[in-house]
Amino acid sequence: MLFPGVALALAALVVTGCTSSGSSSSSTAASSSTSSSSSPSASSSNSAPAPSASNQLQDDYERVIANVLPSVVQIDTASGLGSGIVYDAKGDIVTNAHVVGTATTFTVTLPNSAKTLDATLVGTFPDDDLAVIKLSSPPSGLRPAVFGDSGKVVVGQITLAMGSPLGLSSSVTQGIVSATGRTVSEPQGSGSPGATIGNMVQTSAAINPGNSGGALVNLSSQVIGINTLAAIDQELNGSSAPGIGFAIPAATITNIADQLIKSGKVTNSGRAALGITARTYFNSDFQPAGAVIVSVTSGGAAASAGLQAGDVITQLGDAQITTLASLTTALASLQPDAKITVTYLRDGQSKTANVTLGTLTG
Repeated sequence: MLFPGVALALAALVVTGCTSSGSSSSSTAASSSTSSSSSPSASSSNSAPAPSASNQLQDDYERVIANVLPSVVQIDTASGLGSGIVYDAKGDIVTNAHVVGTATTFTVTLPNSAKTLDATLVGTFPDDDLAVIKLSSPPSGLRPAVFGDSGKVVVGQITLAMGSPLGLSSSVTQGIVSATGRTVSEPQGSGSPGATIGNMVQTSAAINPGNSGGALVNLSSQVIGINTLAAIDQELNGSSAPGIGFAIPAATITNIADQLIKSGKVTNSGRAALGITARTYFNSDFQPAGAVIVSVTSGGAAASAGLQAGDVITQLGDAQITTLASLTTALASLQPDAKITVTYLRDGQSKTANVTLGTLTG
């Protein structure tokens, strides 16, 4: 999520602030000081006592932040900013495709540093909203992140989201894994590919504009996802729904990033494909009623099953297809080489075809 108006956001934060807890603490401290003013030790010291509260969970938070935050960077483009994760010591950084947009050159700021570094595009894979950029002159001491096992991510695990929300670099929010295996479609717009992504991690950790491309981390200091988007509540005029954010899982990140770094393209996404281009089909009542095939890829899954341009797909397996988005969502839950029945209309007649799905590439 890009956010070009950082200065305005910072001004708003200054005005509204997070001062309520601070004011409360000041009042408590003042009250305590007044009630104990007769104490010689109190009158002889003008400094506040060091924090004394500590527990294992707090220690774990501090350890994870110290381990992982040095691997989370800020990425600036001409149109906005986002976050990224140091992938290797050679200077490769993985982020969201919607963070890089159409840019090919970038400015990267490392944590705890005012110095900016130049970076160039390695490659993007918009279908999974992932991209890799590379530092032109990687400094020594880069801290590549450690990526976790997506199969071990379960609901209830504590998570920390790290990035640059609203331009506030090296920020951390906390929550839990609130669901796994979500299939989520992004809104399409300027710089956003509008991808439909499966197996996403849902988290209650706050994800705000500028967090995109940053790290979702477990308490083992492992990246379990890339912060990508927050849910939108249409009943709240399209504002973010509190406590519902989504991250691309680590297994998808490493698979796509490795291929982009090696060849600049993706040949094995692990995602199913029909091998078609299509658009939403509208019936005579101007209601969406399927996905009409515009073209088929020679030798692809659809072509091999006899599907052709003009066919209107109405069902994929048990999933009803009423729009192109519903077709994309249904495919996102399937695997390459899966065999599935496609129901479609040709010249007004309902037909079926048995299709062996291919692999999405890009």
